[in-house]
Amino acid sequence: MPVIADPFDILIVGGGVVGCSTAYFLSAREEGRDLRIAVVEEDSTYARASTTLSVGGIRQQFSTPENIRIAQASADFLRQAPELLAVDGEKPELGFVEAGYLFLATPEGGEILRENHRLQVELGARVCLLEAQELGERFPWLRTDDLAAGTLGLEGEGWLDPYSLLRAFRAKARDQGVTFLDDRVVGLGVATGRVSFALLERLGPAPVGAVVNAAGPRARDVARMAGILDLPVESRKRFVYRFRCQEPVEGVPLTVDPSGVYFRPEGPEFLCGVSPPEAEDAETTDLEMDYGLFHDTIWPVLAHRVPAFQAIRLGFSWAGHYAVNTVDHNAILGPHPDVPNVYLANGFSGHGLQQSPAVGRALSELLLDGEYRTLDLSRMGFQRLAAGELLLERNVV
Repeated sequence: MPVIADPFDILIVGGGVVGCSTAYFLSAREEGRDLRIAVVEEDSTYARASTTLSVGGIRQQFSTPENIRIAQASADFLRQAPELLAVDGEKPELGFVEAGYLFLATPEGGEILRENHRLQVELGARVCLLEAQELGERFPWLRTDDLAAGTLGLEGEGWLDPYSLLRAFRAKARDQGVTFLDDRVVGLGVATGRVSFALLERLGPAPVGAVVNAAGPRARDVARMAGILDLPVESRKRFVYRFRCQEPVEGVPLTVDPSGVYFRPEGPEFLCGVSPPEAEDAETTDLEMDYGLFHDTIWPVLAHRVPAFQAIRLGFSWAGHYAVNTVDHNAILGPHPDVPNVYLANGFSGHGLQQSPAVGRALSELLLDGEYRTLDLSRMGFQRLAAGELLLERNVV
């Protein structure tokens, strides 16, 4: 078996968008340039990756301050990303469509929508509140007779091409000296409360100074290798359905119906989906499609909310995985208290792509400075779970 003699100062387990963002921010800092940083990714084609199979949404309309601030920081980065992530003068094209999110509420959910809106505006997010009549005037294709209000993001919200952002982070990190390993971590050696080496399936043992667990749906398995048995992250399947409407429907933001069904344009077509009921949302790693969910649950909502959607044709659709924090649906970030050189970046519950720029920067600060410098995300640490100080996000899509 090959042996890696020189230690990696930082080994990132998982080469999805969060892992690659962390590698980019680490290697962009002067303090990180002399470090040996490696990213281990077992699916180098990203054919099954959560990042590439996501719907690519970017929003600031959350209900917790940390998520709103993360979203604002990520949006700021995305505007600068073509320059910051350019390699040899070639700027990446991320396909960022800044068309906003539109959250809709019935009278029963109106007060929660207004509370969320007040917090978002207080923190500087450009989100407007629209009463039912204003919704109908602004979006004539929308049925509003059963709605109380909606909130529309005016800036820093929309969608992008997930693979383009991942590829841009990866290419820039590599250009800055990060090593990418096409391999799988199958074990972690722990002594006196710290990980001392990672066992790679092909390359063998690799000494490490610190490990970042950015393994997405596989995060719990990686944590258990380090003796961390209580990471509440599970792999849950989500479906993205593509359809074409016979009538033109224009000026559509990423719209979230009160039922939880969402839809957004994708060129001349649309993408849509919904989270299944909790009782039917079992842990799984397969990618088999379920078209019954579309026909029985999603399509009736689409046809009700947008009358033009009564005549649509279903097209190519796919499944991907969310790495769900089953306790409070928010990311778990930072060192684990029992194994302090294992840094967690897990449980994003579908928000990993949009939060990756801010989270990658935050993790780089923890690793290089020992503390958060730009955003205080300390409340998102693992300790909140044991203390019962949960961050309960209302706006989970």
